[in-house]
Amino acid sequence: MHLAPRVLRRAVAGATVAFLATAVGCAPQPEEKAASTPSGSRASACVKGKLATGTSGKLTIATDEPAYEPWFKDGKPSDGKGFESAVAYAVARQLGYDKSAVVWQSVPFNKAFAPGAKTFDFDINQVSISDERKKAVDFSSGYYDVRQAVVALKGSKAARAKTVADLKGLKLGAQVGTTSLDYIDDVVKPTRDAAVYAKNDQAKSALKNGQVDAIVVDLPTAFYITAAEVTDAEIVGQFENQGAAPEQFGLVLDKGSALTPCVTAAVDALRENGALAKLEQQWLSDAVDAPVLK
Repeated sequence: MHLAPRVLRRAVAGATVAFLATAVGCAPQPEEKAASTPSGSRASACVKGKLATGTSGKLTIATDEPAYEPWFKDGKPSDGKGFESAVAYAVARQLGYDKSAVVWQSVPFNKAFAPGAKTFDFDINQVSISDERKKAVDFSSGYYDVRQAVVALKGSKAARAKTVADLKGLKLGAQVGTTSLDYIDDVVKPTRDAAVYAKNDQAKSALKNGQVDAIVVDLPTAFYITAAEVTDAEIVGQFENQGAAPEQFGLVLDKGSALTPCVTAAVDALRENGALAKLEQQWLSDAVDAPVLK
């Protein structure tokens, strides 16, 4: 990904506005059209279809492989089906890139928000926004409010849990690097160490094989698991939000990316015009409320 150029320390006498715009690699725009991050430390002229993307004229979007439902359909992020695939293309259109200009890339979940330069323009992969992750990457504003849920086999001791305290003596599992795992460690605080897996597929297999009593995943994924993948399992309940603000998924960008304000503005516009709500209703409508574990 192209990084923003170093700020010039001395103004060049007589330089025109057009020359300065060329120096920073974007077309001159009126100040009111230049979006900035909340800190005001960066600004970017969000010229539709002409952003400072890694590949000129293209928008590179990353996600993990395999890509799971209901976020994607049939493991094919590029087909526009599934909530996150649909959101990705909606953001792309808002930025001025049609479907033919979008390039998909496979990036492991944990690598997406690890320190270091990124090969994508933004990543969409159920990555929750957190202060800790913001130390290494940028996030857009949230595109989905999410809760974490517990899944257990029907008729098991874990399935009878009604409170967080009921989970403390159980063997729980979750994918590494996720807020699902954080909820086990920080909210449940079980007496037995959590089982940690590289992928949710491994956690589901462990549940089916009786290696763990229950697993923790985000709520829409929990509904899909119990409806289509582990049909002898059920949702035990969901956790309450921790803190005043809800947990949100955000698009991940390189730290200091000039695209961050533009992508954030695109997500905000889709929330304000109701597009995100419509996509949520279309792709996640089956994820109705589950009992709250207190």
